[in-house]
Amino acid sequence: QVQLVESGGGSVQAGGSLKLSCAASQYIVNSCEMGWFRQAPGRERKLVARISSVGGASYEDPVKGRFTISQDKASNTLYLQMNSLQTEDTAVYFCAADRPAYNRCVKWEYWGQGTQVTVSS
Repeated sequence: QVQLVESGGGSVQAGGSLKLSCAASQYIVNSCEMGWFRQAPGRERKLVARISSVGGASYEDPVKGRFTISQDKASNTLYLQMNSLQTEDTAVYFCAADRPAYNRCVKWEYWGQGTQVTVSS
């Protein structure tokens, strides 16, 4: 069973930066996609950024130009560098990963427990 453990959340003032980490218990960063989602109070969970096994990254519009997703295959760790944080970025952030199956990837099969990010004005 793959485990994903996030860290790096916290409280920051608007304009500040935080870097989230997601440590995977198994060698999955080379398999399919990994990503970061976030869920604000009373809102649905939404994708923020995703990265393929070969390093191709994509971002949702609200975070483009401010967030950077990356991965360290040697340590099986996913990162999210968040700059120019805004109050609207306040949410619980979740790391997620596909499950590699025969000839395909099962989307977002594995999830971390979430880490709180709070941005104050």
